[in-house]
Amino acid sequence: MNSPSSPAAGYAMQPIGHIESDFPDKFGIPRQPGLASAAHAELILVSPYDDPLAVRGLEAFSHLWLTFVFHHSPERWTPLVRPPRLGGNAKVGVFASRSTHRPNRLGLSLVELLEVDTRRGVRLVLGGCDLVSGTPVLDIKPYLPWVEARPEARAGYAPEAPPQLEVRFSAEAEATLNERDDGDSLRALITQVLAQDPRPAYRQGVEERIYGVRLRDVDVRFRIVAEARLAGAQVVEIVPS
Repeated sequence: MNSPSSPAAGYAMQPIGHIESDFPDKFGIPRQPGLASAAHAELILVSPYDDPLAVRGLEAFSHLWLTFVFHHSPERWTPLVRPPRLGGNAKVGVFASRSTHRPNRLGLSLVELLEVDTRRGVRLVLGGCDLVSGTPVLDIKPYLPWVEARPEARAGYAPEAPPQLEVRFSAEAEATLNERDDGDSLRALITQVLAQDPRPAYRQGVEERIYGVRLRDVDVRFRIVAEARLAGAQVVEIVPS
């Protein structure tokens, strides 16, 4: 029988808070934090962790590490996974990936801290967030660039950010955005999310299919088209609902 201090013992954890974000669904969420700077969120701490004393001094840091749970992922896991950066076909070990299908379903995200709001409990306003609404957060740690930024590090099969696609809005989509108070920020969010091509890796090519992604309170419908004048470049086109 294992003692509580045994390496083989289990550890009980409970969320310190949850995320409210621009992403009501998993589909469309950037595959890494910071790739969509227009994506904002709030981390709402829950009792007893919503004590303002627990975040005293946090406003001095510009970025935070969040440890969270991939709560929409199944509890089952496999030793081999298919990273999107390898086209969704080649397999690597789960610990050589950032797959959501992990033994403990733990995730790590680097986000920008925009504001610490302690007027009613504790809310942290975040930028560049890549988490779905409702995500349980287990811990917060300040980011220290002098020790945690390693530009010379090797990045394996993901050596650089993925290429960006051009995004065009239909006249109807532009009209809808122009009528909204948050039209400018929503336009930026849609552009940044769709430029990264949120489709499954194995479908990433020119096709006629229309996809839908929910961002904030809107359903965005889009398709990928070939652009002849750019020698076959792919362009994201927002289409009418």
